[in-house]
Amino acid sequence: MKQIYSDVIQFRGTHYDFGFALGKRLRDSLTVKNRQQGWQLKRPRFEIDVGEAEKQFRRFAPAIWDELLGLRNGLQLPMEEVLRDFGGYRVEPDKSGCSIFTTPDFMVRNYDFHPFTYDGMFSLFQPTDDGYAFIGPTSRITGRMDGMNEKGLVMGYNFTHRKKTRDGFVCYMVGRMILEKCANVDEAIELVQSVPHRGAFSYNVMDINGKTYVIEAGPRAVEVRESNICTNHFEILTEENRRYLKDSYKRMNIIEENRQNMLDANQAFRFFNDTDKGVFAEQYKSWAGTIHTSLYLPNEKQVWFSLGGDQEPEIFDFNQWLVGEDVTIERMYGEVNTNLGFANIDKNLR
Repeated sequence: MKQIYSDVIQFRGTHYDFGFALGKRLRDSLTVKNRQQGWQLKRPRFEIDVGEAEKQFRRFAPAIWDELLGLRNGLQLPMEEVLRDFGGYRVEPDKSGCSIFTTPDFMVRNYDFHPFTYDGMFSLFQPTDDGYAFIGPTSRITGRMDGMNEKGLVMGYNFTHRKKTRDGFVCYMVGRMILEKCANVDEAIELVQSVPHRGAFSYNVMDINGKTYVIEAGPRAVEVRESNICTNHFEILTEENRRYLKDSYKRMNIIEENRQNMLDANQAFRFFNDTDKGVFAEQYKSWAGTIHTSLYLPNEKQVWFSLGGDQEPEIFDFNQWLVGEDVTIERMYGEVNTNLGFANIDKNLR
């Protein structure tokens, strides 16, 4: 078993100042060094056009562009490198797993991915210039793979396919935009329909009214369906699916068969996080091992979060944080059944 951790970052202020503070914090970190070293071993399958990226961010999320400028200045790196490693536009999306289940009261999800990609950062951000405050784990520093905002909108995305990509925003940046710009599921649907997408992902959204939608979004089309279970395949845009979907259907069926055992938040968290229930995955070498389990309660504004399996969750009271009470925990710990290196922990990753 490998011991891992995630740092808790909290910030109130402008996007630029947030980016600059993150850049200073990460300037000499393993996270940045490992990202840079990774590109020494392989060439990007995409080109960074700073002008095009700025144009798209200015159109859809100008405040996040300000954050990227602050990050650049804090890291003291060229903008091309910042956009390549943390920008979320036109970069190549990685494959992953993930499972999500919702009721009218909560969303629970397992984030399944490769350890090398994991930031090991959990963020609370309350912007003073533009956008809603939100809480959740980071992806590529500026993005979010799941989270909840001050309006009680909850989001989590699931991978579908990364072939036949087009110029557009990748999953973790679309997730960030949803949390920062949308107050409810209708606004989230409208946003996902409006932005260009790099790859094919499902965006699961729910709000304080208890409705859940799965937004099937890809480079060629976006469709919406009402559902409370999602794994790693589309049900409307089936032409975007991968050929091998056995594991995706297996996890979906396990969740469906056990939905009556997940009527409350504690039952659902245990079912997703316990390693013997069939949803928690340990295929880390195949980019499909569960790294964290998160549960969001939009009406209570609570977040439950744990790293690895068979863990008790750390519980965050987002309501209290929104009125100025800082969280006291600075780092969360857990363990996973792999020897693979994590970007924020291990040196000289390959």
